[in-house]
Amino acid sequence: MEFTKLDTKRIYQEIYGSTINILEYLSKIAQTYSILGNIGTDMIKNSEVKKDENKFKIKLPYLKKGISKINNFYRVKNVVRNINGLRVGFLEYFIDTSWVKEFKPSDYNNRLNKAKKETIKAKRILKNFKNLDILVCHQPPYGYLDKISSKYNPPKNWIGKHAGSKVILDYVKKYQPKYVFCGHIHEGEGKVKIGKTEVYNLGVAGHKIINL
Repeated sequence: MEFTKLDTKRIYQEIYGSTINILEYLSKIAQTYSILGNIGTDMIKNSEVKKDENKFKIKLPYLKKGISKINNFYRVKNVVRNINGLRVGFLEYFIDTSWVKEFKPSDYNNRLNKAKKETIKAKRILKNFKNLDILVCHQPPYGYLDKISSKYNPPKNWIGKHAGSKVILDYVKKYQPKYVFCGHIHEGEGKVKIGKTEVYNLGVAGHKIINL
């Protein structure tokens, strides 16, 4: 789909404005941490914004620059942070080979090769996430709160399939963090237990208050 100059500017401004407003609101309440998901991530890369500026000959807002000015907000990626005495691991979104094999996209071989690299990287990162109290990740563990429904009009052959990560599932089963907070599958909002671990899919703009 081709966007016009006006479309592009409107999209950037809407995403920039809504993101900044939400983060400023939350960071005034408490320390706020964020990982990137699978949608719109190019808009946080300065190089990608610059490409669109040059393509359309327009000035666009730089989201990365904007969020860097917000006090009490932290964008985190593949790290463990000690937050008020809790060990919290933040895992970036990645394409698990289980997703490619489950959904069989048209560019199967290319996606599978990319997924293999990202899956190896995710496994390596998770090996360093020892003794976590909380794991924050984008997609749910495979088979838990991750089933695609017809609610958001996906391709028909996706309905009923599991879109979670087997890598995350294996990690949770082995290391049993107290909590997992995830999203990705919006219609999968809810809570489930895997062993001693409580897994929360926060759905669309969800939130959960937990007293530890």
